[in-house]
Amino acid sequence: MADNEDSAKGFNFKAFATPRIIGGIVIIIIVLWALTILFGTSDKPETSTGVPHEATATSDHEATGTAGDHASASSAAAQHASDDTHGSAHEATTGEDTHQSDEAAAHDTASTHDQVSTTTAHDPHASASAGAQTASSGHGDTHGDAEALPSDRHPIPATPMTAPVHKLTPRGVAFVEAAIQPMEYELEERWWGWRPNDIINITDNVNNFQLGVLEITRRTVVALAERISRHGVTDSLDPNLEEAMNWFMVKASSYWFPSAESKYQDGLDEMQVYLENLKAGKATFYIRADNLIPLLASFEDLLGSCDENLVKNTNEDGTPVSFFKTDDYFYYTKGVASAMAMVLEAVHHDFLLTLESRNATELLHHAIVSCQRAAELDPWIVLDRDLSSIFSNHRANMAAPISHARFYLGQLVKTLST
Repeated sequence: MADNEDSAKGFNFKAFATPRIIGGIVIIIIVLWALTILFGTSDKPETSTGVPHEATATSDHEATGTAGDHASASSAAAQHASDDTHGSAHEATTGEDTHQSDEAAAHDTASTHDQVSTTTAHDPHASASAGAQTASSGHGDTHGDAEALPSDRHPIPATPMTAPVHKLTPRGVAFVEAAIQPMEYELEERWWGWRPNDIINITDNVNNFQLGVLEITRRTVVALAERISRHGVTDSLDPNLEEAMNWFMVKASSYWFPSAESKYQDGLDEMQVYLENLKAGKATFYIRADNLIPLLASFEDLLGSCDENLVKNTNEDGTPVSFFKTDDYFYYTKGVASAMAMVLEAVHHDFLLTLESRNATELLHHAIVSCQRAAELDPWIVLDRDLSSIFSNHRANMAAPISHARFYLGQLVKTLST
């Protein structure tokens, strides 16, 4: 009975021995293959794309080093690979390995020189940076690096850009442009153009506004022709300004032979010629105080007339000021204030040295602000109610800034006269 059991056990063992042995061998091979992949990956050095891996001789101490040493070597190799994509992995390994042979060091030096030469051939401006990397690596001789970089490969210093030269604007250009602009707008840019000489007048507000602008243009051109453009009373008048002065004296309501707008345009053309001559240095413009005083005094007189028309309740013949005359006075004064503010701003620009020498800049500033406030008044309907009424009196509202402007101009004339 026992013999039968032993024979059965032997039969079973012999029957399944071969599969068990083969299975065990396969399992051992798989385990060894997995361990090889696991430890082989951690020990494999990183290489940059496109650069063949070169075996480096390492000592037994480095081969059995800790995982921290391997991580440090991998980090250093990655940092060098980002700086130089042409063989940086080899330099990183060389920097970490302090036990390399002299042959490996010489090989690294030659490789570095080849990298510098290749970088220089592709980009001459990169030669300086490549030379700096070679010197910092500590391999080779500095004089050898200098020989490796031909003289014609040195970067050419950038030529500094020359700052544009701005020609100074001649004194007087701003003043002449300010004298031209208001009238030019009324003739060319205003819808329906010049209106005081129209046969059918249905826009009396615009008509009176244009008359105020015309009066400022006349007085400015006269002062420019007789005083500001001349050194003294013995100098001859500028021919272009003299013609312009005559053309602007044509009656505003003249419809034909000559038409007012055509002659005013001729006057602007003459002033434009004077402006071009002034820019070219062929005309004169003087900023003395005695040249400016007549213009400011003329403006003061005109504002005095406007102020009187704004505050009076009866005409010279004793009749009360009519409702239709009220808006005429209002818009005429608004045209005067609008054009005067522009001319006074140009006076501040071109006569600044004269004004500052007399401490008169602040007075002119107040006059400009007052004129601007008057020009900004734009009611839908001009009312002329009693000053104590709940309704507005637009003539009185306009008279306030006009009175201030007249006062400051008077003080400015006195200041410049002393």
